[in-house]
Amino acid sequence: MPRHPRPAPVASLIGLLAGLLVASAARGQDRGSLDPKPLPPLENPDAPSTPAKALFGRVTTPAAGPVHAYGSYAKGCFSGGEALPVDGATWQVMRLSRNRNWGTPDLVDFLERLAAQAPRAGWPGLLVGDMSQPRGGPMITGHASHQLGLDADVWLTPMPDRRMSRLEREETSATDVVRPDRLDVDPAAWTPGHLGLIRLTAEQPEVARLFVNPAIKRALCREAGGDRGWLRKVRPMYGHNYHYHIRLGCPDGQASCGDQAPPPPGDGCGEELAYWFSDAILHPRPPKVKPKPNPPMTMAALPAACRTVLRAR
Repeated sequence: MPRHPRPAPVASLIGLLAGLLVASAARGQDRGSLDPKPLPPLENPDAPSTPAKALFGRVTTPAAGPVHAYGSYAKGCFSGGEALPVDGATWQVMRLSRNRNWGTPDLVDFLERLAAQAPRAGWPGLLVGDMSQPRGGPMITGHASHQLGLDADVWLTPMPDRRMSRLEREETSATDVVRPDRLDVDPAAWTPGHLGLIRLTAEQPEVARLFVNPAIKRALCREAGGDRGWLRKVRPMYGHNYHYHIRLGCPDGQASCGDQAPPPPGDGCGEELAYWFSDAILHPRPPKVKPKPNPPMTMAALPAACRTVLRAR
């Protein structure tokens, strides 16, 4: 006769129930607790001294109305924004709790098209970092730019072949592709796919600039081959060893959106790039007197239209 299972001890049953509760809580956290939550209201939001980042950082929805960008990349805002869906066939949005997957429809459309083309350039899909807040403006933490809904960070980590959980998107670290001495890329991390993706991005006509670590620019200059026109848009900048920064030009017909001057002629691979590897840049001397931090930007520094954008329903 078959043996009947012995009743489980009470302690084992309690342990089993506890494990189920923990797993259920973890699933609940994965579903919702990492969603963006509004910050508490300010005591006096209309005070002239209130930092603009404290105001725009508390808005969790876009401003209704026509799509329009006002101001410059580091002093501006936008209306009519859209959110990039957090999942696509060839992209996934990271750090969802920040609620920074917003931009103008031009930026959202661009990222979706770039992601669709990425596999043909040897890159499986995009992990998208910060874009903008729902209405742009200064951020409570992080970037000085990303205010017009025309900037986006793309991680230098290829998208995995599975859908990442919300918790993974918060805790996964991006790939550092730069050597510790900052003189070149790390051959253990840098791949032909990185070259293919950055080149593909720079070749798009909507792109005004791409910002990368100087060591990445050095690698691109070395590996670009004969067709080098796209390198003009790729600009070296501090940091950017974990991601590259896409900046689109202002949409046509929006005079209130301030474009940057075009990049200088040439591929940027000569003396201009060598500057970034000078001892003064790689090993700067500490200042004799510690500079005072700049006061936070207030609404007075932004275009007047940003007040309307901020208060829009």
